[in-house]
Amino acid sequence: MAANNIVCEWLKALGLGQYAESFLDNGYDDLEICKQIGDPDLDAIGVQTTEHRHKLLKSIRQLREKGATNLYFVLSEPNGLSGSREMLEGRDTPPPHDIASLVREQLSADSIRLTSHPYSTPVSSEHNIL
Repeated sequence: MAANNIVCEWLKALGLGQYAESFLDNGYDDLEICKQIGDPDLDAIGVQTTEHRHKLLKSIRQLREKGATNLYFVLSEPNGLSGSREMLEGRDTPPPHDIASLVREQLSADSIRLTSHPYSTPVSSEHNIL
């Protein structure tokens, strides 16, 4: 099993790591694919516990609505934002421009482009016709 797979990390963050192998075995190895999961897919994966199904479907809904950027920060290490501790010391909440700057810096340091696959879904030309 690919322990560093983003789907495995996502499941671990949800406290549902026991399903990681089954997700991968069923072809759910990418967050874009996971956005399409519904009840029949959870049946095939073997998620039978109502609480687990609810938690997964809620998280999948968040993936669809907020994208993988939201997940990226959940999975980051507590000290993941380089230099943030010093910058944020003595403040309850940093100003929005400081957060945006920190996010850009960290994504750049991690070589992550949120406008590219698997973090975004291209808008098809069908939607632009309207």
